[in-house]
Amino acid sequence: MGNIFAVYKPILHSLMKLAGVRPQTIEIEPGTVMNFWVPTETDPSKKSKPAVVFLHGFAVDGIITWQFQVLSLARNYAIYVPDLLFFGGSITDKTDRSPEFQAECVAKGLRKLGVKRCTLVGLSYTEACNAGLERIGFSRWSDYLLPDSVKGVRNMFEIAAYKFPHLPDWIYKHYLEVMFDNRKEREELLEALVISDGDLTVHKYSQRVYLLWGEKDKIFDIETASKPQENTDDLNCDHRQIGNNAVLDRIENAGHLVEMERPFAYNKQLKKFLASCLKMYTKTSKANMMCFYFYFY
Repeated sequence: MGNIFAVYKPILHSLMKLAGVRPQTIEIEPGTVMNFWVPTETDPSKKSKPAVVFLHGFAVDGIITWQFQVLSLARNYAIYVPDLLFFGGSITDKTDRSPEFQAECVAKGLRKLGVKRCTLVGLSYTEACNAGLERIGFSRWSDYLLPDSVKGVRNMFEIAAYKFPHLPDWIYKHYLEVMFDNRKEREELLEALVISDGDLTVHKYSQRVYLLWGEKDKIFDIETASKPQENTDDLNCDHRQIGNNAVLDRIENAGHLVEMERPFAYNKQLKKFLASCLKMYTKTSKANMMCFYFYFY
């Protein structure tokens, strides 16, 4: 029997093309290329759709992470799904592994694709402290996110989901065989993400920020974002510290991978937020880049 994930990938890619997106390789700079899933429709005579950019987390590439959202939104939105460096078809010969370099490459790629303003939908790729690690019983993020055994893959999913179904070991083995390319580079990416608790900076955004949390998230407890803290430098900060336009919402009976675990509930909330952003688009003058942020942790 062949590897089921190796078989599933081309099937998924064909399905995405039918839904209205296709892969495109963009040279960001010499030595750095990124794979983007972009809208198939390019007829300039048709009214342009509002752009939505989906940024994946650390487990798998973009189109696998966001497959249910692409299927739900591609009819009404121009969908862009980049593979971050060392995921999917994206790679660089540069030694910079910082999240800032990842963000810079995505921004350059979007500009090359002609995206002038967009809504960003992100998942869990951010600066990491030790609080989440301690909660799930690991000493390093790479031990959790880059497992090297069937047991490790099973643990990764059982922790990330609220109620993960029982699966036979051979499925985890197949996943392990094909989903962890560029392991050395990904370990370096994780090292660049980890900061000491004392160095954590709470960034403030002028854009609208919508935080959608799985209520049963075992990695990042929703209480860390919903309770105001007396010490504003504390890791467990109030979500309002990231800006006055930040809103926190939750989805019941879902863990960290809420977009896969409860896609219908997730998509309903996402569509509601995107519709409110679209109303604001019509009220603002056209700028080079107008971004609204929809983050899930």
